[in-house]
Amino acid sequence: MTREKTDKQEYTQITIRLNKRIVEYFKNMADKTGMPYQSLINLYLLECVESGKSIDVKFR
Repeated sequence: MTREKTDKQEYTQITIRLNKRIVEYFKNMADKTGMPYQSLINLYLLECVESGKSIDVKFR
């Protein structure tokens, strides 16, 4: 999936709670890149989806 196709796809608005450090990290990156932090989060998550990245979650 190319970035061009991604820009034309629909978005779903959600409400999500994120760790303060995560938001600060992406806001700092937004300041450096000039891109909105929400877009950076979306691009990162899309990259995870496209690469098939998974996490190992264990509940105790």
